[in-house]
Amino acid sequence: MWYPDWPLRRPGVPSDRPTQAIGDDNRVVAINAIAAQSGVVVGMRRREAEAICPTVVTVAVDPGAEASRFESVALAIEHLIPRIEVAMPGLAYAPIGGAVRYYGGEKDLADRVIEKIEDAGGPGIRVGLALGPFAARRAADLATDTEPLYVVEDDTAFLASLDIASVGSEDLAATFRWLGVTTLGELAELPREAVMSRFGNVGLQAHRLAHGEDRLTNSRDIPADLSVEEKFSPPLENLEQAAFYASSLAHRLLSGLTAHGAAPYRVEIEAEAADGELRVRVWRSSDPFDDVTLAERVRWQLRAWLDRARHQSGLGIRGGLVRLRIAPADISDHGRQLGLHEDARSAMEARRSLARAQSILGPDGVLQALPQGGRTPDQEAAWFRWGEAPGELERDPAAPWPGKVPAPSPALMPPEPRPIDIDWDEGLPAQVRLGSRWVPVLSWAGPWRSVGRWWVGENSVERYQLVTSVGAFLCEVRGGKAYLVGVYD
Repeated sequence: MWYPDWPLRRPGVPSDRPTQAIGDDNRVVAINAIAAQSGVVVGMRRREAEAICPTVVTVAVDPGAEASRFESVALAIEHLIPRIEVAMPGLAYAPIGGAVRYYGGEKDLADRVIEKIEDAGGPGIRVGLALGPFAARRAADLATDTEPLYVVEDDTAFLASLDIASVGSEDLAATFRWLGVTTLGELAELPREAVMSRFGNVGLQAHRLAHGEDRLTNSRDIPADLSVEEKFSPPLENLEQAAFYASSLAHRLLSGLTAHGAAPYRVEIEAEAADGELRVRVWRSSDPFDDVTLAERVRWQLRAWLDRARHQSGLGIRGGLVRLRIAPADISDHGRQLGLHEDARSAMEARRSLARAQSILGPDGVLQALPQGGRTPDQEAAWFRWGEAPGELERDPAAPWPGKVPAPSPALMPPEPRPIDIDWDEGLPAQVRLGSRWVPVLSWAGPWRSVGRWWVGENSVERYQLVTSVGAFLCEVRGGKAYLVGVYD
């Protein structure tokens, strides 16, 4: 069950103009019908789409808000099918074997589901019905506004007819085409050992999907109950607090699974409200969950429940959260094929160390950075919490930024500029006072002048790079005084 334009179904997004939603990788993830008519397609880079359709309105995806809005759709589906799996906001899977027997047939059930979904989320739903999640998702691609249901009668023939791009990797699909393999049927005819040898784990996964193998069975004895939970007194009503505990629980769950060499493809999130109400949701992933992606899904779901508690009494977590539980619902002990120089174990240990540090220091105690635009080194880093998706950058890194201090950036920067004495000789830096002694300036560069935003009281600044016998420094001169703002390694 899939809404192709779900990221665009939010307040403030125009319906009478071409509109596109952009993901974190700056590619188009959703478009409306007007943008599609102009030639914009999902997967395009933003600039390419804007070149094709200069009037297109661009919005950034907001998975947390999208999950909150999708909760009403998920609840509507659960009125007919007790257990559903949310893969992402706007996309859900449901096993319908029991429901088909209860309602008397696939078509009758599908008609009821579509009616319920459209009452909750509006028209435009696409429903695909097949034996496995991969085939059902591809079937949903073939549904239309006039025929929202596409039923796969012969899964083997259907999968064989799909274009090789269905494997999901553009690079892999391009390589297969270069080899003359254009459909999943042609891929399925290749020996699995040869595909595995040539393309590694990504090729193996594509070959399995071409055969309709969405998941392998477990071959190792894995303990039945590996769930983790946390109880809260007093109840948590703040999303930030709940998200912090969600990250900690995700780390505990995956640490326990890793000890058995296993990883979850599905997880069950269970939240208990202060009034005893119990809410449960299952999330699915095409790849095994790791600490970051699992914590992200739990945050999205908690936000959806807490938002509904505020806006629609009776459908969320009333009175706050008293217990949170995460349980793996689909465990695989099959790891992935590592690259020759890939050190996955060290990467996992690093993530665990960061998660432990964050649980001790709090959510703001462990940060990570992304490069952004700016004229000074301190402006060129955008900080955000580790394990969370970065917000929108304040400054465009592709902008020219005249007056920018050239690379390299200082290795150390004091929290606040520190006064420093510089001896000038006819306007040129000659000596720097370090402690109780003066050291000569061996070489220097600059000045890089910045006028500053005079309308908000900022003064003009001149920046210099100074090299001495004991170190290299970045200094600012403003108001006739010099300040140390960086030390080079």
